[in-house]
Amino acid sequence: MRRRSAAPAAGDARLPDIPPGHPAPRAAGARPTPRRTAGPLPSPRRPARAIAVGRGRPAPWILMYHSVAVEKEDPYLLTVSPERFAAQMAWLHRRGRRGVSIRELMRAHAAGTADKLVGLTFDDGYADFARHAVPILQAYGFTATAYVVADLLGRDNDWDAEGPRKQLLTVDQVTELAAAGWEIGSHGLGHQALPGLPADVLASQTRESRRALEEVVGGPVTGFCYPYGAVDLPATIAVREAGYDYAVAIAHSPLTGRFALPRCYVGDRDGAWRLRVKRGRHRLREAFTALRRAAARGRRSAR
Repeated sequence: MRRRSAAPAAGDARLPDIPPGHPAPRAAGARPTPRRTAGPLPSPRRPARAIAVGRGRPAPWILMYHSVAVEKEDPYLLTVSPERFAAQMAWLHRRGRRGVSIRELMRAHAAGTADKLVGLTFDDGYADFARHAVPILQAYGFTATAYVVADLLGRDNDWDAEGPRKQLLTVDQVTELAAAGWEIGSHGLGHQALPGLPADVLASQTRESRRALEEVVGGPVTGFCYPYGAVDLPATIAVREAGYDYAVAIAHSPLTGRFALPRCYVGDRDGAWRLRVKRGRHRLREAFTALRRAAARGRRSAR
């Protein structure tokens, strides 16, 4: 196992959206990084348009977590210690903000009441979400969304070749979390990157994972999280056609919208100062995204 990648120093403004050393997406089997986009590419004359988040409002601030635990080795920087996580939630609380699931956030955003809300997401469905994160969130009256891999419940994160083996939530744990009001979202069937997949495989990854999880939670599963944060136009279309209400990605992009919501990576070195900077950067990127969209609308109307 390789040594943990060096993280930016506390005063370094180069704050990552994607965890430093984050593993490259892999497909089934050897799963190399896809090079080709499935389906037809959008025409240069008619570029793909993202589906608006809600009434033209900018995308809300969403924090992206993975594991809350103590690890000696963390090469992909996906783990936040319980102590650091508690401090981050305390910072949000002191700032008058409340952490919520994306299901709750989207409803409030549509109603124009999300100003003080922050989306909290946990990718991969690690068992330590129930053990460490939930008690801290409950102490502040926060909610959150856990995105689980439908075919791997009760197993471990074998897609992270160099990272520590981490136990994933079991079927019973997912059922109990959903019954207690925590949002459970889909992270696909086997943690497979979606870009480049044929249309039938995209449909299976999105529809079948939703169907399987709805049987587990006994209710609707309306949120999707792209494995590795990898997203392209066919993937967003597949997610929408599978019946999801929204999907989360990572970076801002031309697809940013209801089915590619950007998120802010949070790591173990993120204290109050770094969180403030990341909040400001999110707002700046949203402003640039709005300008690009306005320019694109102007070009279309001029044709």
